[in-house]
Amino acid sequence: MNAGRTLLVVALGAFVTTLDNTIVAAGVPSIGHDLSLDLATLQWVSIGYMLPFAGLLLAAGTLVDRWGQRGTLGGGLVAFGLGAVAGGFATTGALLIAARVVQGLAAAFLVPALLSLLRTNLDSRQRAIGATLWTACLAVALALGPTLGGLLSEYFGWSWIFFSNVPFVLVMLVLLPATAGTGRVRGARRPALGAMVLVTAGLVLVAAAMVGLGDDARLAEAAPLLGGLALIAWFAVRERRAREPLVPRELVRERVFTGALAVQLLWGLGVSGIFFFTPLLHQDSLGLSPVGAGLPLVLVAVAIMAVTPAVPRIMTRLGPHRTVCVGLLVVALGLLAVAVINHIPEVPPRMPGLLLIGAGSALTTPLTSYSLEIIEERHAGTASGLLTASRELSSAMGVALIGAVLTAVRAARLDEGALGGPALATGYTAGLIVAAALEIAGAVLALWAFRGPARKVLPVVTTESAESSSRGE
Repeated sequence: MNAGRTLLVVALGAFVTTLDNTIVAAGVPSIGHDLSLDLATLQWVSIGYMLPFAGLLLAAGTLVDRWGQRGTLGGGLVAFGLGAVAGGFATTGALLIAARVVQGLAAAFLVPALLSLLRTNLDSRQRAIGATLWTACLAVALALGPTLGGLLSEYFGWSWIFFSNVPFVLVMLVLLPATAGTGRVRGARRPALGAMVLVTAGLVLVAAAMVGLGDDARLAEAAPLLGGLALIAWFAVRERRAREPLVPRELVRERVFTGALAVQLLWGLGVSGIFFFTPLLHQDSLGLSPVGAGLPLVLVAVAIMAVTPAVPRIMTRLGPHRTVCVGLLVVALGLLAVAVINHIPEVPPRMPGLLLIGAGSALTTPLTSYSLEIIEERHAGTASGLLTASRELSSAMGVALIGAVLTAVRAARLDEGALGGPALATGYTAGLIVAAALEIAGAVLALWAFRGPARKVLPVVTTESAESSSRGE
């Protein structure tokens, strides 16, 4: 296989699947206005992509081995492109959310299939280049997403946020025959689709309950929550009894790894929801254009990229537990700094807080790199998939949680006669405080999870640590 073409396909795939996590945020206000969607429905434009991505990711990795790279990538790219086109032409909230679900399902297949190209098509030197390129593309997508979404929304219409995916898909499809093999892995185990459907359905119900909680905490809202928790409990029981559980028992018993998953979940619950609602706050309360609303978030990505190269030296000096702890506390400080000045309708006072959020997020890199180093090599793929899935899950649930806080506070202020803008700003401040509390809880947990010497095994070569560092996880 041609190494140059492989690297190009991997780079394009890394960029476009990450871009779809961030590009929508700046276009949400325009989407809501044109389609007459309320805040709860708008949250599902983001959650609808992230939850299927997280829920199907582990099973999708197994299916790559059973179906072959070319079949998996080809089907995933076609589905991703069709979802993008459907999203761009959507005339109702239901159609738009359905299109996002299709894209999320497709992304769950694309990511493990793309990563498998690094292992099968490249030698060790080229693989290192590929991992670096993957990281760079993720970082660029993270930095450009909100601004690009605002630019497209303001000058071309929000539909082009989704249409912009199509050129990437077409180029990758053209290059596919020269990069992806048709062979299947012999003896590949059967995917645990039943377990995946069970846990994904449970998570969807829990997210639905959280999204609906902000408007009116009635007894009816408890039904999806209880149903979702019941499905997740059923999944846990099945896992305990399964001969080959979806999550190997060795990983479950590894304190550092399970601790990393939990800390990463707390990080995402706090930060991801805030990022989703920030462009909305900037447009609604600060009166910024879509481009101006997304532009300040670039500071977070710039801070992440600036601090990340220094993380190995900091970790050597402080140890992974203190490095992650300090990082999460810095993130919390940044969130509180924005909360303190949120009543000021200007962008410059927010900039120091945004820089702190990015710098602190970069220091959480050991959540992935250190936890992957102490696991056994035979679990590398599953562990990487779990870390990726937990990141997407935390992002989806973060949007739901912070949205519930923001909606509840805004509804209370409106009942008091407050105007829409001030009411939204008050809810956003409450969301920042809740997010900071989650980061502090994660910092405390990190000290426990990473404490003491960990069992050391052969280092695992994976691109997951690079991916997470580019996102600040």
